[in-house]
Amino acid sequence: MSRRRTPSPDEPEEAAGSAATLADVAERAGVSLATASRVLNGSTRQVKEALRAKVLAAAAELDYSPNAQAQAMARGSTATLGLIVHDIADPYFSSIAAGVIAAAGERGLLVTVASTQRDPAAELRHVELLRRQRAQTVLLAGSRVDDPALLDPMRAILRKYTRGGGRAACIGQDGLGIGTVVVENRLSAAALADALYRAGHRRFAVLAGPPSLLTARDRAEGFAFGLSEHGAEPQAEHQVSGEFTWSGGYAAAKALLDQAEGRPPVDCLFAVNDVMALGALAAARDAGLRVPEDIGIAGFDDISPLRDVVPALTTVRLPMTDMGATAVQIALDEPASPPRRHRVRGEVVLRDSTRSSAG
Repeated sequence: MSRRRTPSPDEPEEAAGSAATLADVAERAGVSLATASRVLNGSTRQVKEALRAKVLAAAAELDYSPNAQAQAMARGSTATLGLIVHDIADPYFSSIAAGVIAAAGERGLLVTVASTQRDPAAELRHVELLRRQRAQTVLLAGSRVDDPALLDPMRAILRKYTRGGGRAACIGQDGLGIGTVVVENRLSAAALADALYRAGHRRFAVLAGPPSLLTARDRAEGFAFGLSEHGAEPQAEHQVSGEFTWSGGYAAAKALLDQAEGRPPVDCLFAVNDVMALGALAAARDAGLRVPEDIGIAGFDDISPLRDVVPALTTVRLPMTDMGATAVQIALDEPASPPRRHRVRGEVVLRDSTRSSAG
């Protein structure tokens, strides 16, 4: 008779006995290996309830833990949701991620977050990697760039992914052939322009962001359209492009203010996102200007760090956490054809960084 060897103190605990295998469970339950796999690895093929009960009871007795890779093979996907954002350090994307993680957790999905650092080629690589890893769902959060050489490959890879059973949704612009949470950037920016004009501002500048970024372009154009209703469109020299970052906002605002040699050329500056607006606020202070007495500053998004900003920043509030949760719902619950569009319009929030009334 063989005798079990006592493990040495240096050996890991599991050396005292091997973990139960799927074959052990099948043998204990008196079923085939295929039947045990269908029950425990999440196959869509049906198993009679009596056999299912036997397999589950045997697994519990043997303390069997299913193999994640085997489950993925049986189901065709892993219980993973891949969220791809431009920059997770940006409060806009971290707020969206919070909504995605909460909604995915309620459905038993693990969220993997990838950051592209605003590199469209990296976004393509991330989607392809998630497809090969059999992620159940892919969500894309962030603006598209106006470049068919980048948009067409993304459409192609998402088409391949969804045809293979994957679920996908986007937060941003519609146009990838998947369900989308569409932010009404133009209409929301136009509403902000109207509110600022009615509050007493008359001469406007726009920190427009990168020209190829559709979100930046839509917001800048929407703001200009809102002002055109009052005959107050910003002059060409008062529309300055810059990176979609704090540094980009600071540099663009400084370039604008330097034109005037100390006296602001406008009485209100609109940055196409809050992060740029915060950079512009710092540039105004460094130039010795008072906000809003000398120049008003407004942004877009209503990111969480604004709670600590003085003066409080006028902006357009987007329900970013809800947008993330809605994207999960669209991907998992809505029919893939035709893709669903859920439109979100921002809420104008006038605060101390701009005038509060025409008086």
